[in-house]
Amino acid sequence: MSSLITSVRFSVLDRSRIREGHSAAEALRDTVGLAREAERLGYHRFWVSEHHGVPGVAGSAPTVLAAAVAAATRRIRVGTGGVMLPNHRPLVVAEQFGVLESLYPGRIDMGLGRSVGFTDGVRRALGRDKGDAEDFEAHLAELLGWFGGTSPTGVHARPAEGLRVPPFVLAMGEGARIAARAGLPMVIGDLRDRDRMLRGIDEYRASFRPSAWAPEPYVVVSGTVAVARTAEAARRLLLPEAWSMAQARTHGTFPPLPPAGRAEAVPMSPRERGFYESGLTGHIAGTEEEVAEELETVVKETGAQEILVTTSTYDREALLDSYRRLALVFTDQPPAGQ
Repeated sequence: MSSLITSVRFSVLDRSRIREGHSAAEALRDTVGLAREAERLGYHRFWVSEHHGVPGVAGSAPTVLAAAVAAATRRIRVGTGGVMLPNHRPLVVAEQFGVLESLYPGRIDMGLGRSVGFTDGVRRALGRDKGDAEDFEAHLAELLGWFGGTSPTGVHARPAEGLRVPPFVLAMGEGARIAARAGLPMVIGDLRDRDRMLRGIDEYRASFRPSAWAPEPYVVVSGTVAVARTAEAARRLLLPEAWSMAQARTHGTFPPLPPAGRAEAVPMSPRERGFYESGLTGHIAGTEEEVAEELETVVKETGAQEILVTTSTYDREALLDSYRRLALVFTDQPPAGQ
C-alpha cells in the first residue's frame, strides 16, 4: 500500500441512520457499537452528526451521543461533525463541550457547522431561519471566547473556560473562508465534487491566518468510502443511501434506509431515477486495491492530513466489513483473505 495513505489519519463520521424495520434506538446503539469497532481498528477519531426532524436519522443531539460514545471507548478521539452553531447559543455549546472535555480529557473534538434546519418547519421549531447561517462567524468567535475567558459580559462558561477543545469548521464555500480567517482546521467534502473541493482547499490555504488553535492549515477531506471483496459488492453498499437521497431531493423527506435489493427494485420516476443514479457516482468504492489507488489520488490532489469517512448502508455487517477492509488499507496490512 502507498506510504502516502499510511501517513494520513483516517476517521469516521456516523450519522446514526435509521434502517427500515428498525428503530431510532437501534440506530443510536449501532453508532456506539461502530465507535467501539472503529477504535479497535485504529481509526483516529469518531464523530456524530446533528439532524432535526429527519425520519431517517436518529442523531439529533450530538453532544449527548458523543458522551455515550466516549463512555463506551477508551482511546479514540470523539466529537461532532458537527454541532450546527446557528441552532444554539454559543455559551450553551461551550458548556456542553466543557463538560465532555472534563469527563474525557484529551479526547474531545468540537466540529462546528453553519447549516440550519432541513425544512421550514424544522427551522421554525428551532426558532431559526436561513439567515441565521450568516451569523456563523460571529457566533464562532463568541464560542471560542468562552473557552478563553474573553466574554465581555462578565459571565464565565463553566467548566469550559480554560479548557482546550480542538475546534474544526465544516466548510464549503464561505465556510472555508471563515475557517481560514479564524485559523482553524477545516473539514471539507464531498468527494463527488472534486473540483469545487479543491478550490475550497486552495482558498483556505491561501488565506489561512495562524492562530493559537492551529499554527498552520489542517485539511480533513470527508466523503463516502465503501470497501468489499468485489467492486460490485462495494457498489451495492451505496444503493440504500442513494435511494434515500433521491427521495429527499424529490419529495422533501429523507426516509430510513431500505435493503439494497428493494432500492434496486422499487419503481422510480425519471426524476427520482436521475437523482438515484447521480447518488451512486463520485464516491470511492471497490476492493482494497482499488480503494487504495483512489485514496492515493485524493491525498495527492488535496494534500489532506486526514480522511473522514461517512458511509451509510442497510446491511450492518457489510458496513462493518467495509470499515475493517479500509483499516487494512491505511494500516498497510495484506488484503483480507491473503
